[in-house]
Amino acid sequence: MATKEKTTEENTQLKDIISHAKEYGFVFPSSEIYDGLQAVYDYGQMGVELKNNIKQLWWKCMTQLNENVVGLDAAIFMHPLTWKASGHIDSFNDPMIDNKDSKKRYRADVLIEEKAAALENEGRVEESGALLAEMGKLLEAEDLEGVRELIVRENIKCPISGTTNWTEVRQFNLMFSTQVGSVAEDSSTIYLRPETAQGIFVNFLNVQKTGRMKVPFGIAQIGKAFRNEIVARQFIFRMREFEQMELQFFVRPGTEMEWYEKWKAARKLWHQAIGIPAENLRYHDHEKLAHYANAAVDIEYKFPFGFKEVEGIHSRTDFDLTQHQELSRKKMQYFDNDLNEAGKPYGNYIPYVIETSAGADRLFLMALCNAYQEEEITEGEATKTRTFLKLHPALSPVKAAILPLTKKDGLPEKATEIFNSLKYDFNMIYEERDSIGKRYTRQDLIGTPFCIAVDHQTLEDNTVTVRNRDSREQVRMPIAELRTYIDNAVSFRSILEKLA
Repeated sequence: MATKEKTTEENTQLKDIISHAKEYGFVFPSSEIYDGLQAVYDYGQMGVELKNNIKQLWWKCMTQLNENVVGLDAAIFMHPLTWKASGHIDSFNDPMIDNKDSKKRYRADVLIEEKAAALENEGRVEESGALLAEMGKLLEAEDLEGVRELIVRENIKCPISGTTNWTEVRQFNLMFSTQVGSVAEDSSTIYLRPETAQGIFVNFLNVQKTGRMKVPFGIAQIGKAFRNEIVARQFIFRMREFEQMELQFFVRPGTEMEWYEKWKAARKLWHQAIGIPAENLRYHDHEKLAHYANAAVDIEYKFPFGFKEVEGIHSRTDFDLTQHQELSRKKMQYFDNDLNEAGKPYGNYIPYVIETSAGADRLFLMALCNAYQEEEITEGEATKTRTFLKLHPALSPVKAAILPLTKKDGLPEKATEIFNSLKYDFNMIYEERDSIGKRYTRQDLIGTPFCIAVDHQTLEDNTVTVRNRDSREQVRMPIAELRTYIDNAVSFRSILEKLA
């Protein structure tokens, strides 16, 4: 009973966040006037600012804080042999199962993972772990019939029909394909990339040579990827078109586990630095390793629908570069002239790779879920619920709002003057409609950290009242101090210094 009540509460919270995201310009269903397109979303005027801030912060943390990391922007379309080399054409599949009564299709592994999560919520942690371990072994052995039998044995029911009338489990390739060429008979099949990593691997030597990069070094990239997800749900958590932020870090063979542990710790610290509480983050080691990996862990965040992956850290060995070398017949080796223990150069080798891969959309949802706050406040004799977004000021879409107390007596002109002096440094809003209280509320709902009220005293002594979003405290300060005051709070610098 407790689990059912908790699930209802969590579902309600997610629905509230989704509704808030649409109402205040963060996320819209794509093509909504045509009833939308499943699992595709558009970022609104506030959402695009928040998402850009997340991406810019990640980029700066990777390329500015690390002297041995540089950037890349590879094309979405790639030669189809790229995906043959990477293994995507042959093995980029998800295990799917259908319920014969509801006619709904599900990912078999997700059904089992949700059962394991339910067991964990009931305190049956060992049973949960054993279930995941058994699933991992079955998937590793590609025993799809065994996966189906596990689902039936655990009495996992379809959420729609409530029955266990399941079909067999089948593999479904997730890549989108299209044709390139001016006429049909001369066209060839290419793919929308399912990940951004391969663009980095095929450019490994280009970047290494032109940048005179020395191992260990990394290449960072932010870009779109596409997967034909059959089961796409939980808002923007799982979409068919999404954005990845990836680092491929090239290391000397034999040092990969040392670097794996370093990046594992560094990436979790990054999430905490943007305001995510440590208790809402956890590591989850992979039971089943991908064909290219010798170690893999997810950083999971506690969403309203449970702990789910927001970023993966993988030790990819030399699989990708080796595969591309074999299929392209182009050498992907690096000459390392550092001396080994015997006093001789390490010489030629294909580097190993540590990957950190974060979903920009998932980080956006994490930031939104973490920021969404409801609290009881007292105003006079009345008590009411206050809703606001407690975003880290560096991530907030709008940094400050300029609010003249009235629309007369020269206050709008003075407020406009202040707005114009700050707009070159910060994303600002000017608003003069409605009462000052209603304007404060609107800014709280989009996460604006500071509201600057311009009143009659401003005309006398050039001071303004600055209201803090989180505490609602108000301080009086000179206009001349605003730029420094805001910058100290909203600059990426405060986060970068924690991570340097």
